[in-house]
Amino acid sequence: MLAKLHPKDILTALDEIDAESPSYTLSKPQALRRVFVVLACVSVCLLFMHYGKFSNNLQDLLQVIAGWQGLATNYYIQKLIDAGIWELMGYVWWTSVQTIGYVLIPALVIRYGLKARVRDFGWQLNQAPQHWRGYLLLLSPILVFIYLVSLGKDFVNHYPFYSLTSRSWADLLAWEFLYLTQFVCLEFFFRGFILNSLRPALGANAVWVMCVPYLMIHFPKLWLEATGAILFGLFLGILALRSRSIWGGVMVHAGVAVTMDIAAILRKHGLPENLWPF
Repeated sequence: MLAKLHPKDILTALDEIDAESPSYTLSKPQALRRVFVVLACVSVCLLFMHYGKFSNNLQDLLQVIAGWQGLATNYYIQKLIDAGIWELMGYVWWTSVQTIGYVLIPALVIRYGLKARVRDFGWQLNQAPQHWRGYLLLLSPILVFIYLVSLGKDFVNHYPFYSLTSRSWADLLAWEFLYLTQFVCLEFFFRGFILNSLRPALGANAVWVMCVPYLMIHFPKLWLEATGAILFGLFLGILALRSRSIWGGVMVHAGVAVTMDIAAILRKHGLPENLWPF
């Protein structure tokens, strides 16, 4: 599998995916309906997450709840601010919205729309350990790249997203848990749901279809990271179909994300000195 990640062998790897089941196992009418349902779901999920992830939606919800209870509209918000966890709760909201959009809604479509088992869409480990060299090949140059870009101000100003990670180990670990949970959800959506849902209709072209929205969710990030998402999504897609698992991609994302955060923290403040924030 390691050789199949060589650029000149990419099309050969995709040809091999096309030649194996379940590629092109649906009739044309079935394929049309499958693509319609899956891409409609993808569109709804991405729309929901794009506009729902912001913490001002949490603020509006808490104000409504306080109003129902006859309290001041800023009651719960002020409590969270006073406790020093308002920003962290914003990321709890962000992760929750990602979980709904990336996992819950697609799982309902798989179960009730496609009449399939959710666990068969990459949740099992399957052959992921056999492809560890391919995942390591992806991760290694990225770690070198992270070191190089971490020397610049843009990187340090961008990561980590949660600004209080250096306040305490509790803050750092809570943030990394939320951040990595988001990557599990993301991998299921792109390398589990989209790939495995579209493969019976589109064959290996499902990989390229998946790469387009995967690139687009990187547009708010640094331009080099967004550019790298094209090849990153392609290679992870091929490996996910070969291994029939999302977990190799999860581990690559986890390695990249934690390394980027730690590199930025060390440049800015250093690791936390306190266990708890208070």
